[in-house]
Amino acid sequence: MKTDMEQGTFYEICGVVASVALILGYLPQAIQTIKTRNTDGIALPTFLMMAIGGICFMLQGLLHKPEIIWSLFITNLVTTICSVIVFGIKMYNDYFKKE
Repeated sequence: MKTDMEQGTFYEICGVVASVALILGYLPQAIQTIKTRNTDGIALPTFLMMAIGGICFMLQGLLHKPEIIWSLFITNLVTTICSVIVFGIKMYNDYFKKE
């Protein structure tokens, strides 16, 4: 049986690995979209829901008691910022861009 210390360490390692994996998985798409401004293959509702989900996870990380879950907060801060930027580019391309 694992001790509380071992479980806490495992919990933290899982959080950090998940954070890095999510950011590394998400960031290339966001960077490519920002560079190229090409949003043809992106579904608007997807990025809207991802931004809303990220905001909720950030709040969960901040409001967690007895301490903030930084890995949850920082991961979702990065992905939410990227989602909002991609969402904005998509909105501009689909609704405001005059061709």
